[in-house]
Amino acid sequence: MSAPALDVAELIRELVRTPTVSGDAAGQRGLLGLVADVATGVAPHLQRIEGPDPEQPWTLLTSATDPARPRLVIACHVDTVPAGDPGGWQRDPFGADLDDGRIWGRGASDMKAGVVAAVAALAAADPETPLALLLTSDEEIGSRGAAAAAGAVADLSVGAVIVPEATGNRVVLGHRGALWLAVRTRGVAAHGSTPERGHNALLDLVAVLGRAGRELPLTSEPFLGAETWNPGVLHSGTVPNVVPDRAEVVVDQRTVGTGERLTAWWRSQAEVSEVDVLVDLPAVRTPADDPWVATLPVEVQAAPATYFTDASVLTAVTGGAPIVVWGPGTPAVMHAVDEHVEVVEAQQAAAAFADVLARWPR
Repeated sequence: MSAPALDVAELIRELVRTPTVSGDAAGQRGLLGLVADVATGVAPHLQRIEGPDPEQPWTLLTSATDPARPRLVIACHVDTVPAGDPGGWQRDPFGADLDDGRIWGRGASDMKAGVVAAVAALAAADPETPLALLLTSDEEIGSRGAAAAAGAVADLSVGAVIVPEATGNRVVLGHRGALWLAVRTRGVAAHGSTPERGHNALLDLVAVLGRAGRELPLTSEPFLGAETWNPGVLHSGTVPNVVPDRAEVVVDQRTVGTGERLTAWWRSQAEVSEVDVLVDLPAVRTPADDPWVATLPVEVQAAPATYFTDASVLTAVTGGAPIVVWGPGTPAVMHAVDEHVEVVEAQQAAAAFADVLARWPR
């Protein structure tokens, strides 16, 4: 009996209509359940494992083949960044409008179209093909769901991994890592009219940030490119007429090696009182001459992805298996106002993934 047909466009629209902002465990749990129900509906042979922590959900679907046979794993996240002010959008960010071949809304490219392409490919796969679909939460805030699921993935024999983020359906062989640090300074509070009686923690932090722009020991790597840093969030003070006794900045650094030297630099600054590591994800790189990569039916992009993915977590638990980032959607609209995806791209991705699964060693 053949599997029921899956309407790629309508399923993308259904997922986009469902808000799943990072940190909203309930919303993400609901969508994980929806996607798993659809996947097992079109591929009833799949076995379903769910994460035990309701606050950090994940779901793993696997074919019931010999566990010793290496599986092709497709790894997707279901969370999105916030939509921001809906008034800045031309369309309702959760309306999932379909117009002129495009679906509009938050998460359309990043990465609900990729999720649907993966499910459609599974629906077309031979039940004897050793495969798995990993669905994670909170990728956007540090791949937390993938970290929670890492133990379950480590129990699999993994032959290769596809992460269907938005790449315009080109294969991408890696990306930089991410090191997010909370850097704090301490001062002494005083009345704003007599600042000389206190010590301004914010001014200390500003001095450190200015120094970082000149001295932070950033490096580069031929394929992954240059490391970067961005002070993305700043907190200090309570009211204008009090000298702030605390200040904190959260710094996003994209790394090509370990983050130890960068963390050490921040901790070595005289003004800094504390540094907490919030996210520390390694860079990912698959060799261009990998034999499996050579079989893929689409173009391999010469440059890495600019963003990080769950591959940073999975690379540590998949035994050196090749990992590619490859999926429908436009990188330029990820996290942007008026995010959208071309339906034809999602359909092409589903067909290409199905082709790869059809040729996967059984």
